[in-house]
Amino acid sequence: MKELAVVLMSGGMDSTVCAGIALERGFEVCALHVHYGQKTEDREAASFQNVCDFYGIQKCLDIDISHLSRIGGSSLTDMNIAISKADLGNLEIPTSYVPFRNANLLSIAVSWAEVLGAHSIFIGAVEEDGSGYPDCRRTFFDAFEKMIAKGTKPGTDIRIETPILHMKKSDIVKEGMRLTAPLHFTWSCYADNVVACGVCDSCALRLRGFSQAGIDDPIEYQQRPKYL
Repeated sequence: MKELAVVLMSGGMDSTVCAGIALERGFEVCALHVHYGQKTEDREAASFQNVCDFYGIQKCLDIDISHLSRIGGSSLTDMNIAISKADLGNLEIPTSYVPFRNANLLSIAVSWAEVLGAHSIFIGAVEEDGSGYPDCRRTFFDAFEKMIAKGTKPGTDIRIETPILHMKKSDIVKEGMRLTAPLHFTWSCYADNVVACGVCDSCALRLRGFSQAGIDDPIEYQQRPKYL
């Protein structure tokens, strides 16, 4: 019987590659998707389902914590904050940072993992994104693992796996191709639910990653600027 792993899956490229890595390592993937009030949540949910169908994942859980949009503070969830245009040279934490989002996501993942008896949680965090969101650093995940050990029943032993944390987007693209991951189903755009804008930070990082990998991005864009 395969060991279970909870994989946080947004429908994006990074988490899709993470799922592919977990499957390659021999885990049975339990896919967790979270609606947190993000502006593109409908498109992300569709991508999540398509990716799960592609991989043949049977255990899928969709959770709504859209109260984060009521808290606001991020251009991804607050309708009063515009999605910023791409600035890949920015060294500050961008407006797309959702305050303490990954702690919320991981808390749900830990609860499900404890119920399932899973010992691994995979998250597609990447330090390159957003100049290193504070909740996308290994020090954060190490601290969270200590909290898991303190807050779960004895013998739970849950690890947080971050296999692409230090990868460049180009390396993630190449890893996705090696794994034959369904990158054509994935969604990265912060701004649009129909056709990716091509000019938000997330689109820019993705487009630059594909360009540096020497691979054509299979999804459609409203604009395809060249990002260096």
